[in-house]
Amino acid sequence: MSEQESFNYTRIAEAIEYIQQKFTEQPTLEKIAEKVNLSPFHFQKMFTDWAGVSPKKFLQFISVQHAKQVLHNSQSTLFEVAYKTGLSGTGRLHDLFVNIEGMTPGEFKNKGENLTINYSFSESIFGLILIASTNKGICYMGFSDDNQIAFSELKMRFPKASFIQQTDEIQQNALKIYTQDWSKIKKIKLHLKGTNFQLKVWEALLKIPAGNLTTYGNIANLIQKPKASRAVGTAIGNNPIAF
Repeated sequence: MSEQESFNYTRIAEAIEYIQQKFTEQPTLEKIAEKVNLSPFHFQKMFTDWAGVSPKKFLQFISVQHAKQVLHNSQSTLFEVAYKTGLSGTGRLHDLFVNIEGMTPGEFKNKGENLTINYSFSESIFGLILIASTNKGICYMGFSDDNQIAFSELKMRFPKASFIQQTDEIQQNALKIYTQDWSKIKKIKLHLKGTNFQLKVWEALLKIPAGNLTTYGNIANLIQKPKASRAVGTAIGNNPIAF
């Protein structure tokens, strides 16, 4: 690392520390850039190159993580959560959660409460599958050699939901992808929760022709995020529909 690169690294580290300490004040780009003695334009580019996300997006990540902790550990109202996170109101809190978490603050707090999920186990050419569905569509499909471990993974995703071990028409239709001509299968509906980025990645996976291979880089280009190969890999790893 050259002397200039080392200096830039120190600046970005200082900016990250500043955002982590001052996120409840929701500092502007100009304020953060001033802290590290850069113009907003140059700071935006330098931060994005080093951190992989923009300063605004990083601030949003830090803010939503704090909001999740408050929701998880207290009985605070959404207005109080917004206030403790430094947001102007519940509208901004709602938009932040939908953009970053792919769900509303209320949905995160409920963790699947009042949601009924049917689930069943089935054999496939790839091994044992746990498939789960709501009245909206398939919410989970995972492979495992152990029924209990597979079910524990499902419960972790929806800790407050009610579970019924039974096969339904939605599951039966989805399982046909392993045994029948896909052109004869009814449209498979999915009930997914994810960030906007994750949903874009998962949608891009559907465009890979059957039996073909691709790379994280190709997917990143497809969703017009050419520098986001690592994030693409993480999103694919979090895909709840293992197919």
